[in-house]
Amino acid sequence: MSASRSARIIGRTVIALVSLSVFAGTWAGWFQVHRLTSSLSTVDVIDPGASTSPADEQNILLVGLDTRTDAQGNPLPQDLLDQLHAGDASDGGDNTDTMILVHIPAGGGNAVAFSIPRDSYVQLAGNYGKHKINSAYTYAQVAAMTKLRAQGVSGPQLNVQAAQAGAQNAIQTVQQLTGLKINHFASVNLVGFYDVSEAVGGVPVCLLAPVHDSYSGANFPAGQQTISGAQALAFVRQRHGLLNGDLDRIRRQQAFMASMAHTVLSAGTLTNPTKLGNLIDALRKTVVLDQGWDILTFAQQLRNLSGGKIQFNTIPVINVDYKTSDGDSIQVDPAQIQAFIRKTIDGADPAPPSSTVSSSSVPSVPSATLPRPAARVVVDVDNGSGVNGLATRLLQDLSAHGYGTGTQANIASRRTTVVDYASGQRANAEQLARYLGDGVSVVADSALTSGHIRIHLGADYAGPDLQPAGSASGGSALGDTSPAVSPPSSSGPPPIIADGVACIN
Repeated sequence: MSASRSARIIGRTVIALVSLSVFAGTWAGWFQVHRLTSSLSTVDVIDPGASTSPADEQNILLVGLDTRTDAQGNPLPQDLLDQLHAGDASDGGDNTDTMILVHIPAGGGNAVAFSIPRDSYVQLAGNYGKHKINSAYTYAQVAAMTKLRAQGVSGPQLNVQAAQAGAQNAIQTVQQLTGLKINHFASVNLVGFYDVSEAVGGVPVCLLAPVHDSYSGANFPAGQQTISGAQALAFVRQRHGLLNGDLDRIRRQQAFMASMAHTVLSAGTLTNPTKLGNLIDALRKTVVLDQGWDILTFAQQLRNLSGGKIQFNTIPVINVDYKTSDGDSIQVDPAQIQAFIRKTIDGADPAPPSSTVSSSSVPSVPSATLPRPAARVVVDVDNGSGVNGLATRLLQDLSAHGYGTGTQANIASRRTTVVDYASGQRANAEQLARYLGDGVSVVADSALTSGHIRIHLGADYAGPDLQPAGSASGGSALGDTSPAVSPPSSSGPPPIIADGVACIN
């Protein structure tokens, strides 16, 4: 089975560093920090010209590798892989299955993280041409491994040195895509996610709807729950059965990391010797840092960081069904990405503040934003607009705003857009009506399943940024057959803030 099995612990690396700064003031803390720093695996991958001073802004590339080796290059034991439903040593690979760029402003302060979809089709560094960004690491690693074998290098040392070449190429590729100079690098392997989530005692998450996915092993009810170990790995690994595939999986990762940050920074984890010791043991086995990264100094820079000061974003994309020689990819625009990152870093929120709905009447101008529902709401869409693929794009958009994805269907052409709601969903229906455009009415429907809203799309649809130019047709609408295309914009999905438990798909 070739489904990705990345160890998406990378956000916890930063959180662990914060933990160090809090605990290092005691003798026991000094001992633990010394034990970690003296045994961490490191690689020499950072450009000497990149500043590492806490007084300057810091950009950290965190990657999760779909590898079956530990931080020292040794194969993971088969019994552990069996627990993780991770196949054997021949499965996976060394693609960077998860990539997150974290920006820390000069002197510390609000941290901003940018998730980069693994299938983003970009120009790779190292003269490898245009490919999916997750292969930047692998292309350079394989080339280095071939050269090293010819020189007689083998065993764990072969894996470590080849990994260094892969990391350098991944760093250079991300730098040219984002326009940011990377100061630090951290990678984690498969078992890291399992160990770290266990070490902190589990992480609360929330799902809008139940899920069951045989590929990842994800099997969760709707609502809030606390997960760890193999459950946590399945939660952040699932992409099959999710409307937006890997983009929804990124939202899972972001929600998990945000909840993790909130839990660790607001509970007693930072000053609990046992939990911190377990966390350090997990990091020693699974994390590789760039050589020369003084993590204690860095942790002190983040000492005043609170959960609400960590914001998780996804870079904007153009087309999530982009056909390339590498297969289905995601089309991105480097200029658009760089503008989005700079706007976010400079303090402009990529998602405008949520508006407040004061009545059920529909305003004359569509709402610029859509507040997240306070509780689980599932939206079904019937497409009678005559616009090809509109139902798919609308469900994707609503999913990014925290609404559950229900059914979609093609219906006979109709003139007006109407929002039907089940008992107790009037307020949410009114919010959706505001979002969908001028003149959209809301109607109670006792036949709808509890917790559901059904949108009937008509030819008058005027919702935001969902109708590509020239897509209207006179025939019946095809709600789910066209590529899922996001129009170019300066913003991606709404950010997730580490101030609680976000409920997602």
